[in-house]
Amino acid sequence: MPNPFSDESKKSEHSPEYYDFFLDITSEVCPITFVKTKLLIERMAPGQIAEVRLNDGEPLQNVPRSVREHGHEVLSLEPEQPGGRIYRLRLRKAGT
Repeated sequence: MPNPFSDESKKSEHSPEYYDFFLDITSEVCPITFVKTKLLIERMAPGQIAEVRLNDGEPLQNVPRSVREHGHEVLSLEPEQPGGRIYRLRLRKAGT
């Protein structure tokens, strides 16, 4: 099974698709979706970027809202494919 907390960056640091961490929570249900996202954020340094792959429905409603409520920045939230049910959330960890 691949590591869902990959430290592998997707692109160069200056690319808009760049991220420091990737998490796929499409096989999870709420509230585990945000619990896993929160655990990832706790491992990150301030300013680092994560991309989270999540499903439509409750995860799409709850995870971005919870990220913002915890003071972090949502950089983008887009479907993988037009009309698709899987989304990509990019976030930046707050702090100094």
